Amino acid sequence: MRFQKITIQSPPPDPFSARHPFPAFLIGGTASGCGKTTITLGIMAALRVRAFTVQPFKCGPDFIDPSLHRMVTGEISSNLDLHMCGEDFCREIFQRRLIGHGGRSGETVGVVEGVMGLFDGGPASSAALALALDLPVVLVIDAGSAAESAAAILKGFELYDPRLEIKGVILNRVDSASHQEMIRAAVQQSSRIRILGFFPRNIHFEIPDRHLGLHMGEEFPLNDGQLQGLAAAIENHIDLDGLLSLAAARTGPPVTHRLPSPRPASGPRGQSRPLQLAVARDLPFCFYYEDNLAMLKEAGFELRPFSPLHDERLPEGMDALYLGGGYPELHAAGLSGNLAMRTAIAAWAASGGVIYGECGGFMYLCEELLDLEGRAYPMAGVFPATVEMRSSLCRLGYRRASLKRDFLWGKKGEVLHGHEFHYSHLTRMAPEVETLYQLEDGRPEGFRIGNTVGGYLHLHFGRTKPAVSALYHTIQQIQAGRRSA
Repeated sequence: MRFQKITIQSPPPDPFSARHPFPAFLIGGTASGCGKTTITLGIMAALRVRAFTVQPFKCGPDFIDPSLHRMVTGEISSNLDLHMCGEDFCREIFQRRLIGHGGRSGETVGVVEGVMGLFDGGPASSAALALALDLPVVLVIDAGSAAESAAAILKGFELYDPRLEIKGVILNRVDSASHQEMIRAAVQQSSRIRILGFFPRNIHFEIPDRHLGLHMGEEFPLNDGQLQGLAAAIENHIDLDGLLSLAAARTGPPVTHRLPSPRPASGPRGQSRPLQLAVARDLPFCFYYEDNLAMLKEAGFELRPFSPLHDERLPEGMDALYLGGGYPELHAAGLSGNLAMRTAIAAWAASGGVIYGECGGFMYLCEELLDLEGRAYPMAGVFPATVEMRSSLCRLGYRRASLKRDFLWGKKGEVLHGHEFHYSHLTRMAPEVETLYQLEDGRPEGFRIGNTVGGYLHLHFGRTKPAVSALYHTIQQIQAGRRSA
């Protein structure tokens, strides 16, 4: 783990005056861009300095923020998405991740980063998640261009939903001591919400941005010095003791779930070995829901990571191939130049091997990818199709996909849940290629050739766990048929 422990000040002997087995809180914002992610990462880093185990979570379907959480905490960050995963799954995963650290009361703190503004997203908003999990809310307000008006914004959030208790507020991008005092006086006069701190404007803590969002944690957009500086700034400007007391005061649902024990190597139902699932894990293919991967393991898969960018061969003995989303357009030259890997994947598909590619993985499975300058890069060529990058967003939103026939995930008519977010679009797809899904807006999705399925939809199996078992048995049957042929 890159984060290096530093000593800033000695913590109080016990910050938890009213202990809860698993203290936790949600950090929400007034809107996207208010500095919520920077504040969240800083609080995580500062808690690590204080020797807490920080269990991170992300509200919503985003892939990037969880990778940044892991960069800082060293722990897997789970997506808690009420729309895509359902409340029961969010509650289960929240508890399982916390208790997975061994139940050390007072040593583990759950930190949930919200999405967009606190109330944005309706039934899947950060506010809705806080209510579902009984989490205290800390609101981040961008006060960079406001003073007394920051208090008016806070008052509006305080009154908007009487069911929700916002316990603390952090005023971000404060310029000076006089600016701070104007805000403090206005807030204390109009609101009962506790001020947890004023965070100064500091460009050194800004994380680089690009078309799909911030840089991934695997790219280390903040170096060790920046992380240590951010932790020190949080310790100096934010009331961490007050924040921890709010976290410990939550009542929360009873803890009933434990992380599953690893499956025996023999696999399910006496199988001689678990199915080997090759999973592309490198910078071009880095968008995966970690709880999907956990469910695949629970179903009996052994995950075999590999790099389509750098490796020249597929993993030995694999039974299926999973190409997740990411940034193939940023690495198009390298992916295209790795002819050995492109040839191996095309040969696996032609032989009847199972491949599932979503979004970036689907783009890689097409014949060619056109960048913003119109340059064409040959890809794996499984689908007779061309994808082209655009400078503006093509699709964004939650999706429900109905299976049009029995295959891969289950039976005809069963519904899958996911999310779509991409800046590329199909300019060509051979008309004879069939589709496996029907989206709720009527669009066909999930292109299929033989035993290869690909499309722009990022699936999450939190609401459809049987689909993971169906995938296992489908691959089992296909592999048995291939061996006997």
